[in-house]
Amino acid sequence: MALSDLLYPDNPKRRQELIHLHQELLDCMSTNFRATNELARVLNEHLGCTITHIRMRENSTVKENCDIIIQAMSEIQHQVQKIDSDMKEKLEPVLYQKLYDIKEPELEKIAIAHKVFSIVLGEATSTAGMVAIKLLSSNFLTLTVSKLISLLAQIGASVLGGISITILGLGIEMILHAILGAVERNQLLAAVRSYEKHLAEFKAASEKYRRAIREVTSLVRQQVQ
Repeated sequence: MALSDLLYPDNPKRRQELIHLHQELLDCMSTNFRATNELARVLNEHLGCTITHIRMRENSTVKENCDIIIQAMSEIQHQVQKIDSDMKEKLEPVLYQKLYDIKEPELEKIAIAHKVFSIVLGEATSTAGMVAIKLLSSNFLTLTVSKLISLLAQIGASVLGGISITILGLGIEMILHAILGAVERNQLLAAVRSYEKHLAEFKAASEKYRRAIREVTSLVRQQVQ
C-alpha cells in the first residue's frame, strides 16, 4: 500500500499539509533561536551575564533542538532571578519595594537599579538599570518564558520530538516515511492532530516571547540613539 494511502486516504492533500506543518514548526523554532540570542546579547553586554549563544543543530531531532532552547531560556530565567536577588541584597527594603510599586516613577526605579549594578559590576552601562527594570517589572519571566518552556517540553516529548529537522531536504514520500516511522498506523490521525494543536499553541506563545524581547531590545536601541 502506498504511503499516501496510509495518511488520510480520502484526502491526498494532507501529504503536503503535513510537510507544511513541519516547516512552520521549524521556522518558528529558528526565529526563537535568533530572538533568544538577541536577548542573551543584551543581558551579557549590559548586565554582566554570560549566557551562551545557541544555534539550531541541523543533524539533530526536534526534541534535541527544543532542549537547546529550553536550556538557554532556563539560564535567562536564572539570570533574571539573580538580578532580583542582587537588588534585594543591596537595597534597603523600602527601596527594593519601590522597584515593584507600579505607582513609583519609572525613572526613579531605573536610577535605583543602575546604582545597584554599578556596585555589583563595578561599572554599569547607561542602559543597565533600564533593562533590569524592564525584565523585573514585566510579565516576561513569570508568563512568557515559562509558557514557552512548557510548550517546548511538550513538543519534545511528543511524536514530533523524534523527527530529524533535516528531513525537509528530502522528497515528500521520504518525509512521510520518517514521520510514519515514529507512530503506529492507527495512531497517525491523532499524531497529526496533535501536531496541529502543538503548532498553534507554540506559534502564539512564540509571538508573545518575541514581542517581550523586542520591548527590551528597542529600549536599548533608543538609548544608543
